Amino acid sequence: MTHSGRSKFEITRFTNEDENHINRKLPKELLLRILSYLDVVSLCRCAQVSKLWNILALDGSNWQRIDLFEFQRDVEGPVIENISQRCGGFLRQLSLRGCESIGDGSMKTLAQSCPNIEDLNLNKCKKITDQTCQALGRRCSKLQKINLDSCPSVSDISLKALADGCPLLTHVNVSWCQSITESGVEALARGCPKLKSFICKGCKNVNDRAVISLATRCPDLEVLDIQGCETVSDEAVSRLGGALRRLCASGCARLTDASLAALAAAAPRLATLELAQCTQLTDAGFQALARNCRMLERMDLEECVLITDATLVHLSMGCPRLEKLTLSHCDLITDNGIKQLSLSPCAAEHLTVLGLDNCPLVTDEALEHLTSCHNLQLIELYDCQMVTRNAIRKLRNHLPNIKVHAYFAPVTPPAAAGGARPRYCRCCNII
Repeated sequence: MTHSGRSKFEITRFTNEDENHINRKLPKELLLRILSYLDVVSLCRCAQVSKLWNILALDGSNWQRIDLFEFQRDVEGPVIENISQRCGGFLRQLSLRGCESIGDGSMKTLAQSCPNIEDLNLNKCKKITDQTCQALGRRCSKLQKINLDSCPSVSDISLKALADGCPLLTHVNVSWCQSITESGVEALARGCPKLKSFICKGCKNVNDRAVISLATRCPDLEVLDIQGCETVSDEAVSRLGGALRRLCASGCARLTDASLAALAAAAPRLATLELAQCTQLTDAGFQALARNCRMLERMDLEECVLITDATLVHLSMGCPRLEKLTLSHCDLITDNGIKQLSLSPCAAEHLTVLGLDNCPLVTDEALEHLTSCHNLQLIELYDCQMVTRNAIRKLRNHLPNIKVHAYFAPVTPPAAAGGARPRYCRCCNII
């Protein structure tokens, strides 16, 4: 076995030359095992200790998982090429998140040198194009997770290349890749039936056909994020299956109560549901959802402007595990709805975050009810004009560790006796 191009003879020679006590006490295999738990910075420091440690620390077996996010501004193509050649087949996981200098050339070297890579994060590597994914598709058949979030030059060509060459893919993120369409998603669904997570936030060309293809061909799909995919409708959501655990459909304004009824019938294991700006949803839909989806833990209902206190009653009765609930801009929610929520099993045991921004009918009375929510850690009250400082103080007396996000515009000062009114900063006061 060689270690970064060095033979056992060289290791033995350096061991004999090195008088360091730990090197004589511990076998080299054990030193390698210890070094395998260190991060990139620590390994580089160890490599400077002695000739032997240089060999051991830079051994490819210690570089199976690399995260270069902290060095994103310094990482350029030659760095990735050197890492690729050093790690070779050992490399399993690599994060280049935020490394904007990385281009297709260095990624082609990576694909050629590291065929066993399983997890690759290229989030915000904005120079990456379809050529990178084509190289990965040709060389890296063991790839299971890839993050292409905010890589604007990535298109359907990338998804088709990955579908052809990486059948083991389980997690794909192409958020904000505006050129992605149903054609690429359909190809991915056909070629990667083991897909568990597909995230395409901001991909406005992803439509019903794309979602239906995923629902039909990927039975293990647990996470689907279609935030901002404005054309997705009830037809697609109604096809999603029982494995679904998280659905983000915020900004999908075409969805109606029919989607909620379909989810209630088909996805009883649903834990996270984000439906911000789905303005057609009503109490009837959430009644159906709460009846069957008892494992719900996180819900974002911001700007679901048609829901009333009745929705909170249904969630209180049907969703005992609810931890985080956002009701911002839900204009019809009142103190009575908050009261019903506070009396529920979920409020007493699990509720930690409650968002009530811009709920104009919420008053001090709502905060009095929330004093019974012993695990509440954060409440957001921006622009709740009927809530006073005094009520917030009382809530903090009962829940001393709670964070309250609110603001109050300063009172306009009276005119000065001399005539002109003094100028005061009108900035909001953060509570």
